[in-house]
Amino acid sequence: MMHLKPQRSLLFGILPAILLLASAAIAQSGRVSPTPIPSPTPEPELKISTQEIKLNVLAFDERGDFFKGVTTDDLVIREDNILHQATSVRYLPANVLVVMDTGGEMRVVKTLDKTRKVAIALINSLRPEDKVAVMSYANKPEILSSWTLDRTVSRAAVNSSNFGTRSAFVDALDMAAAIFARTESDNNQLVLITDGTDSSATAAQKTAAFDRLRAANITIHVLSYAAMEAADIEPRTKGKTKTPPPKAMPDQIANDLPNGARDVAKAPKARVFVVDRPFLARLKTREKDLVASEKQLEKIAEDTNGEFIGPMSIDEMEDKTALVGRMIDSAYVVTYAPKIPVSAQHGVAERQIEVTSKRPGLVVQAKRRVLLIESQPPEQ
Repeated sequence: MMHLKPQRSLLFGILPAILLLASAAIAQSGRVSPTPIPSPTPEPELKISTQEIKLNVLAFDERGDFFKGVTTDDLVIREDNILHQATSVRYLPANVLVVMDTGGEMRVVKTLDKTRKVAIALINSLRPEDKVAVMSYANKPEILSSWTLDRTVSRAAVNSSNFGTRSAFVDALDMAAAIFARTESDNNQLVLITDGTDSSATAAQKTAAFDRLRAANITIHVLSYAAMEAADIEPRTKGKTKTPPPKAMPDQIANDLPNGARDVAKAPKARVFVVDRPFLARLKTREKDLVASEKQLEKIAEDTNGEFIGPMSIDEMEDKTALVGRMIDSAYVVTYAPKIPVSAQHGVAERQIEVTSKRPGLVVQAKRRVLLIESQPPEQ
C-alpha cells in the first residue's frame, strides 16, 4: 500500500500534459477554424428635425358647458390644410397673468377704480386650482404679485396698483412674455385690460411685440377700453364739446312762461365749439390710435384662440369677465408634431391651425395663427 501513492501522484501529473499535446496536434492537423464574422459598422444616426406644437383647445358640450374626457381620437387637426394626429390631450390648471393698463395721457373712460373692479371680477371668475399673477403698467410695467393660488393675495395686488401719466404697453407685453418663459406650465393665459395704446412705441414695435407673443405659446384674452375711449373722443374731434351749454333760465322759471316763450326757452341750445386747433389735432391722433389698437387687440386674441371683449360700457366689461374665465377654464392643452418641420422653412414659419371635433356632442374651438421660430443649438 505504501508503493501505490507515488504512482497515483505521477498519473495526475502526466494527464494534463497529455491533454495539452493532444489539443496541439488537433490544431496542426489541417482542420480550418471558422472565420469570425465581423460586427457590422454602425451607420450614422439619422437625425430628423421636429418640433412639438402646443395649443389650447376649448371643449364644450352642446349646452355650452365644459366637456370632460377629451382624447386624441376625438380631434382633427389641420395645419395649413394638412391633416395631423394629436399626440397628447391634457386638462391642466391655468397660469393666468392679469395685466392692468393704469396709465395714459388722454384717458377719459379708463380710470384706476374701473380697471381694478374689472381685474378683481376676472380673478373671482377663475377656478381655485388656477394660479394667478398680477401686473400693471403706466410709466413702466410692474409685477404686483407672482404666481399664487391665494385669491386674497391677488386681489390685494390689484388694489395696490397706481395710475401714471404714460402708457408703456410694448414694454408690458415683453415683460409678460418673459414671465411666461420662466414658468413650466403648458397652459399659459394672458388677460389684457387695456386700450392698447402706447405713449412712445411705433407701430412696427407694437407689431413685433405681438409677434413675440404669438411665438410664445400664450393664449391672449382682451378686455378692451379702446371702443369706449374712441366713442367718447369722437364728438370732440369735430370741435364739439360734450359739456352741454348753460340753460337760458332754470326749468322752474321756463315752465311758467306762455306756450311759445316756454318752448323757445326749453329748446336745445347750439353746441359749443372748441377752437384750439393743436388740441383738436391731438384728439384726432388719439382717436386714430385707439381705432388701430382695437383692431390689433382683436387680431392677437383671434390668432391665439383667446376671447376679445370690446364693450361699450364698464358694466358690460365687468359682466363679460365671467365669459373670459369660462374660456380659460374650458381649455385642453393639445400637442402634435408638424409634418413640415420649421427647419425646412429656414427656421421661421407661420402656420394656420384649426382643430375640429369628430366626436358626437363635442364642440371644440381652436383656430389660431402660430409663429414658429426654431431655436438655434448652442455653439460648441
